Amino acid sequence: MTALPIITRMHTETTNFKQTSRRILHLGLALMALTLLGACSTINTKVTSFSAWPADAAGSTFAFVRPANKADDLEQQTYEAYATTTLQSVGLVPVAQGQAPRMLVEVSSNFSTREKVFSEPIYVDQSFFVPGTRDVHGNFQPGYWVRPFGSGYVGERQVVRTINTSRIKLRLLDTKNAPAGQPKAVYESTAVYAGDNPDLPDLAPYLIRGALDGFPGKNGQVRVLNFDPETGQIIKR
Repeated sequence: MTALPIITRMHTETTNFKQTSRRILHLGLALMALTLLGACSTINTKVTSFSAWPADAAGSTFAFVRPANKADDLEQQTYEAYATTTLQSVGLVPVAQGQAPRMLVEVSSNFSTREKVFSEPIYVDQSFFVPGTRDVHGNFQPGYWVRPFGSGYVGERQVVRTINTSRIKLRLLDTKNAPAGQPKAVYESTAVYAGDNPDLPDLAPYLIRGALDGFPGKNGQVRVLNFDPETGQIIKR
């Protein structure tokens, strides 16, 4: 008669331990997912710059030029406003009303999508749980997880991902000593984002800052910049 309570307690404790183990496992997986999400939340841009910046161009005045079909385009004006702030941060000055600027600035943008197919490995967790037991003296031994073989590779699967590409290009043209209507390009920089975010307007401030990072820099420089979306700061070059 005394064995029944022991068996009942053993079953209850084993069940509770299994439930607790599952909760801990699920919590761990959730925390891992949040960690991975956080790690992927930076905004990465690839920047390619070409520079032939004149030695006497520090503090030059600038004004924007735009295609006739974008004369009243609000999106274009927004990007130019971002560029104005960034150009001022590197020492250039907006031209005064009625004055001729030394530098003409072109801002162009582009957005596209494409599908990329790639192989992804599949792994199966081969762990199993050994339930707790009670010895002949009534002492409970807790259960435990066993992973004798670790995660097993079982094959590959094809995954299709949509890649959204946002691109902004800045060109600075020097009018000094140039034939009328033929200013000379002295700085060109293109910043590109390729990833999940489909919204160019959200990415434009980062792309423009990236295009002018290290201005005027070295000719033919290619680099990847990582932005913190919370602060807007570059956290890695």
